[in-house]
Amino acid sequence: RGITINAHHLEYESDTRNYAHIDCPGHKDYIKNMITGAAQMDAAILVVSAADGAQPQTREHILLAKHVGVPNLIVFLNKCDKAIPDLIPLVEHEIREILTKNGYNGSEIPIIQGSALKALDGDENYLSKIADLVAELDKLPLPLRDIDKPFLMPIEDIYSITGRGTTASGRVERGTLTLGEEIEILGLDKDTSTVAIGLEIFKKSKTQIQAGDNAAILLRGIKHSDIKKGQVIVKPNSLKVYSQFKAEVYILTEEEGGRKKSFRTNYRPQFFFRTANVTGVITLPEDVAVAMPG
Repeated sequence: RGITINAHHLEYESDTRNYAHIDCPGHKDYIKNMITGAAQMDAAILVVSAADGAQPQTREHILLAKHVGVPNLIVFLNKCDKAIPDLIPLVEHEIREILTKNGYNGSEIPIIQGSALKALDGDENYLSKIADLVAELDKLPLPLRDIDKPFLMPIEDIYSITGRGTTASGRVERGTLTLGEEIEILGLDKDTSTVAIGLEIFKKSKTQIQAGDNAAILLRGIKHSDIKKGQVIVKPNSLKVYSQFKAEVYILTEEEGGRKKSFRTNYRPQFFFRTANVTGVITLPEDVAVAMPG
């Protein structure tokens, strides 16, 4: 059906920068998978069909990107070869309105008109649009990397490599890790100590990884069943695990992409922490009987 479910990672470079690209699911049923990808992003390319215009998932993805803190967006208006030319400006205007409504500077965000399929077929007119897209990416501000704090990497994927062992991959959130260093795997009621006996970035062996890298860590003496997606790999004794916390929260309204109904104490929603997806329980303050959207 041409629907992406799980996030896919790839690497490419321009004349000035190296990019780790996460291709996120676009189908609305798999929005929770997109949260894993979106929460890691320094910027996002929003792909919208010029032939179909903005869809419900377009609005959902923009809202989600804003709420998980994606600071920069670029829009690629795809399938322009299939669209009615006079309608393309209307689609572009609609996208800018949605961006502005969700807290982005819709009038300033670049929108590139192109066709991925035509570019893939070698059409020079559309290949130049891909070059335009990369040029806009190169203009985005470089993100600040938190390399001075203790190492932390949320586990996104786990692989068993025959003859070598178990590898955990994810995006390094902070700090640095050197080959041979001791590490802890924490969270989800299962804490483990091990050693990083292999480090890779896009299948290239490294002696050190740091904040911002999409990396894989080969773990000494760890089975696939010993660890789970959503746990974090950290420097020993640098992090404490909690199962309860107090928070002041705002409940999104239906118009904001949130809830239609109120809820009471013992409501059990899904919580997304970095790459973790867990069911939790909400206990309201004693003086609050019902939490209303808005």
